[in-house]
Amino acid sequence: MLSLLDALDIMAGIDRVYPVFQPIFSADEHRVIGYEILGRFKLEDKSVSLGSFFQDEQVPVEFRLEADLAIVNIAFKKALQLEDHILLFINRDAEMLMADTEEKLLKLILSYEKKGISPSRIVLEISERNSMGEAGGLEHILNYYRAYGVKIAIDKLGTDSSNLDQINMLEPDILKVDLDALGNVAIGPAYQDILYSLSLLARKIGANLLFESIETVFQLQFAWKNGGRYYQGYYLKEPSADFVTGEVLKNQLKEECHSFIISEKKKIERLFILTSDLNRKLQELTMKYRKQKDDTQLLPLIGKELDGMAFRMYICDEDGFQDLPNLVENRGSWIFHHEHNRKNWSWRPYFLENIFKMRSEKRGFLSDRYNDIESGETIRTFSYPIGQERYLFIDLSPAFLNAREELF
Repeated sequence: MLSLLDALDIMAGIDRVYPVFQPIFSADEHRVIGYEILGRFKLEDKSVSLGSFFQDEQVPVEFRLEADLAIVNIAFKKALQLEDHILLFINRDAEMLMADTEEKLLKLILSYEKKGISPSRIVLEISERNSMGEAGGLEHILNYYRAYGVKIAIDKLGTDSSNLDQINMLEPDILKVDLDALGNVAIGPAYQDILYSLSLLARKIGANLLFESIETVFQLQFAWKNGGRYYQGYYLKEPSADFVTGEVLKNQLKEECHSFIISEKKKIERLFILTSDLNRKLQELTMKYRKQKDDTQLLPLIGKELDGMAFRMYICDEDGFQDLPNLVENRGSWIFHHEHNRKNWSWRPYFLENIFKMRSEKRGFLSDRYNDIESGETIRTFSYPIGQERYLFIDLSPAFLNAREELF
């Protein structure tokens, strides 16, 4: 963090603050749709980021407001040369917004409307870290900006899924997901769950997902796969004092997205093949063992046929009541565990919907990946109709899934 002395030096040299612009690209057009305005300070022959200056709560808010307005004003002057559909992203935290009682930022935005920058091109980024504690007061201020056409983005999401109700209340136009936590390695189910929650929320409130801190092609693919419409990061373009041409990465992004599409289509195809194979196998097994008197005889026979693929099976009626105990694989043997008998599973997401699908289409379905409540491991479940309003649920083993990249 900057010391107070550093902050005083910056304020004494306020004429040396200036903006740089980091391009933001779209997934649908593969072109620049906007720029985030970032602050810099000229220090002798170096350029110093003002990120820590704006984030340091020990720096008086009046200092930060003055520096911010100076940077935005210069940025708007330069942005007059841009096409009239390009968005401009401005960072502000709740404290600075609420301290701006004279509405200097809004007045600055409106002053450029006649010059050619519509308020509808401005995106006000609010950091989740700063905004959530005062969501009620913040909502009023953001609605005021929104009334003039300014768009709202919630920034720095991606590290946890807390405060989703407050984010929902603010009704942002954009949810900005920080991929710093992703790095260059595969991520765990918890992070996937956070992204899934954010994607559901974005869809519910009609917001777009913007992924920032993209520094590798792996992160770009992750953003594309997880519903990101907009992308930003050093892998694409670094911040610069100059603007870039709108289609600077069009060919590169088109080629990379095409490779993502091919990879995903292959994965989906393999999932369909597996689903088809499981349907055929279960149809054969139920026919093969149709003379078994009851399910306690049927399940162990099916279990033996699915060794190495499944680790748990159970049967439910169409209301979700479990008809008999779980059958669990244990070191090559299948054993009934009686603690789940007659439990009801209709509360699970999509359970009843899948029951109706199986009843209507007379075939089985493979679930999405999810974390098993008992083991905590990532699994998938194959569900299959076995007649007389009974439905077989087969939990595929983590080892089986791990050996097949498309399943994990």
